[in-house]
Amino acid sequence: MCEDFQHDRDILSESKRIVIKIGTSSLTYENGRTNLRRIGTLVRVISDLMNQGKEVILVSSGAIGIGVNTLKMAEKPSSVAGRQAVAAVGQCNLMQIYSQIFSDYGYNVGQLLLTRDILERSDMKINTINTFNELLDLKIIPIVNENDSVAVDEIKFGDNDNLSYVVATLTEADLLVILTDIDGYYDKNPESPDAKLYHNVYDLSEEIEKAAGGAGSKLGTGGMLTKVHACRLAAERGINSVIVNGSDPRVVFDIIDGKDIGTLFVARK
Repeated sequence: MCEDFQHDRDILSESKRIVIKIGTSSLTYENGRTNLRRIGTLVRVISDLMNQGKEVILVSSGAIGIGVNTLKMAEKPSSVAGRQAVAAVGQCNLMQIYSQIFSDYGYNVGQLLLTRDILERSDMKINTINTFNELLDLKIIPIVNENDSVAVDEIKFGDNDNLSYVVATLTEADLLVILTDIDGYYDKNPESPDAKLYHNVYDLSEEIEKAAGGAGSKLGTGGMLTKVHACRLAAERGINSVIVNGSDPRVVFDIIDGKDIGTLFVARK
């Protein structure tokens, strides 16, 4: 490898603006109930990063998953209207949880529910960027999700991995961290005994996506392919991007400390 592996890791400590994406599988237990301990740890990590003078944007899935739990459903509804109704309930509860825990560390949160049409109208795009910047200037943590309660296919991002890339690009972030339930990106199914973890990825061509595939969890929507795609595109835009196991959100500290953990898609200079 001709690249300077450790230098590309060490430089992550200089990241000022960070987008963290967490998926439904990391916010809930296997039984579908809310993983309050993990959410609490994530909030503490973000609050400490804010204390360091960094700016953090949280892209959080979980509205449908938490809505399903709140309404005591066995699984998420199959109909569009059903999922949108569940999302409306779940989003309220999700923001209430975040707001309550962040307040314990002295921080306020702001909710942004986005749809893809913000990219197609210059006025909406500019207003969205201005809102992000104003919230960050006020030391408020923006919490972003797709507007699942009203979005239709024509204006959907499709999954929050893609949304996290869009947010990172709009806000000119330095670092995108995607927390998932796998240690990183492997060259084949990670359950295979000879599967190898990609550490630093420099090849940002579409070829790198070929080993990724598979659907997400029963409560989530994304799989590894969507994460690799998002990180590859973000790195192409000059944003260092990491896929990492988010079972312990304190792993974000390890990333910023330059440790060889997860899969880093090295930003194109």
